Amino acid sequence: MATILDEIVANKKIEVEQFKRSLPISMLREGGFFCRETFSFKKALIDSSTGIISEFKRHSPSKGDIHQGIDPKYVVPLYEEYGCTAVSCLADNKYFGGSYQDVMQARENLKHTPLLFKEFITDPYQLYLAKYSGADVILLIAACLERSQCQELACEARELGLETLLEIHSEDELSHYGEDFIDVLGVNNRNLKVFKTDIAISKEIVKNLPHEAVKISESGISKPETVAELTKLGFNGFLMGENFMKEQIPESHLKTLLRRLKNACKGLWITRQHQ
Repeated sequence: MATILDEIVANKKIEVEQFKRSLPISMLREGGFFCRETFSFKKALIDSSTGIISEFKRHSPSKGDIHQGIDPKYVVPLYEEYGCTAVSCLADNKYFGGSYQDVMQARENLKHTPLLFKEFITDPYQLYLAKYSGADVILLIAACLERSQCQELACEARELGLETLLEIHSEDELSHYGEDFIDVLGVNNRNLKVFKTDIAISKEIVKNLPHEAVKISESGISKPETVAELTKLGFNGFLMGENFMKEQIPESHLKTLLRRLKNACKGLWITRQHQ
């Protein structure tokens, strides 16, 4: 039986073929942000005292409309000003209400913060589109790819100057990880096949993650206490999208969260630097 993820990936393959005709790689190489020097997502997470990755999205298959009509050029620079470690921007339009133009707007309004191209990547073309759009890091989802595909895409991304975040949901998907080609390892607490979220996924799977990996926990995180608990377990970063985007003023909610985190995570940053 086909899942939501199967549907998204099938649609994405059709979209990519359309993009290739209207915006070929030769054009991508010559325009946008293709030639800019990228920032390191991995280093930003290692150096951060909070590890908060603020996400920009308008819609999701599980929640429907989250914040329609909002513009990244207003939200994203304040995410940076208020102290996020990195920004994630959805590039999928049909299911998440995003676009590569949103990613470009985000980059135009960020000074020094790493930017994640949040997309369902299955084709090398999408790496070039990410680079053109101004991203610093791309997402590879283990559930969408064979291990060999994952490695090939990650290696090609590195050749383009992009880092790779590998997202897994189960211990079985750890076979996709390789220290030599994956920069950051993410655990998605949301099962992309049914879109059910459970923070216990991160708490359980972290026991078996490679010690050397820079690790982030994704989805279902809203409380400073949860961030503190996951930090103690060894996570370096925390991707939070819906928690901010459902608010009338998303960036203001980030500011409040970071203020509360100072108390909840007191002393943990020093500990994490010596892990």
